[in-house]
Amino acid sequence: MRYLLFQSGLSTRTPVSVRGLVLTLTLILSGAVQPVSAQPEINRSIDAQGKRYYTPPARLAVERGLQYLAERQHPDGSFGSGSTFKNNVAITALCGMAFLGDGNTPGRGKYGVQVQKAVDFILASCKPSGYIISPDSISHGPMYGHGFATLFLAEVYGMTRSKDVRVKLEKAVELIVKSQNSKGGWRYTPESKDADLSVTVCQIMALRAARNCGIFISKEVIDRCIDYVKKSQNPDGGFRYQLVRQAESEFPRSAAGVVALYSAGIYEGPEIENGLTYLMGRLPNQRYFRGSHYYYGQYYAVQAMWQAGQQYWDTWYTAIREELVAGQMASGSWRPDSSNCVEYSTAMSCIVLQIPRNNIPIFQR
Repeated sequence: MRYLLFQSGLSTRTPVSVRGLVLTLTLILSGAVQPVSAQPEINRSIDAQGKRYYTPPARLAVERGLQYLAERQHPDGSFGSGSTFKNNVAITALCGMAFLGDGNTPGRGKYGVQVQKAVDFILASCKPSGYIISPDSISHGPMYGHGFATLFLAEVYGMTRSKDVRVKLEKAVELIVKSQNSKGGWRYTPESKDADLSVTVCQIMALRAARNCGIFISKEVIDRCIDYVKKSQNPDGGFRYQLVRQAESEFPRSAAGVVALYSAGIYEGPEIENGLTYLMGRLPNQRYFRGSHYYYGQYYAVQAMWQAGQQYWDTWYTAIREELVAGQMASGSWRPDSSNCVEYSTAMSCIVLQIPRNNIPIFQR
């Protein structure tokens, strides 16, 4: 502002607020009054919060985990091990996401080469139909892999605007939209007539990421998904696996249910509140417990708490951070649970620990 602050005569047309400011400054400069010391501002930015939560032990754990993953990448750019998960598109996508969380992008950063090779493998695994699947590693639920791979491509496209990635991404999104069934959800294969919550959250996150980077997603698709997820919630706030049968709530899919709603644009309401209450009753307990689908559950739970805000986040992240840091093996990896391989458990752990860094758009507040 270019006010003549030190001029003795102010025009009567000068706004009252400006005249008051001038008078106050004049008195301060003349020594007639002493200025009140300004209170230091508390930096509540995401960056500051990230630095507070992403402690040196957590940072070291991630550095060791990423180094382990980099050494395990196959020559074709894929990740995964064992008879079931070798050269798997889901494992490759999640390892790629772990590197993105550290600030790497294709060809740039400490692990830029690894990210680019992962992207190349995923693109090579895209079929003309849009289906992302590797014939060398077809699990019982290949739509899991398709969802995670589509999510990874969406994040990469948002960072690079690569035309090659966009073409394949659009086809992958088209396949997700076409394979949504009459219930509003998704299942193990594109042709499935039924649905389950676990596969559904993979697809809705992929669609959200694609929409975030400029790809059109019909509101009808999202609304039908919201309806399906809400119907999957049990009275205790947790979520069941499928609508076709009554089932008890379990932690992993309940965390996924809350994130599915967030991904669909539902940020408040009884479904969110009840879901968060259910999850908070299953807080990480400071010991390294590896139940079935442990990493899957923690991957979604930490996302849910990051979106839920300080009341939930502070308690949850502190607990899971300490649990994961304590559970890392000497190799830099994390021991897998019964449902997957060591590359999966290590990538998931790195992603969970890096959430407060806020580097990946789909995870951002």
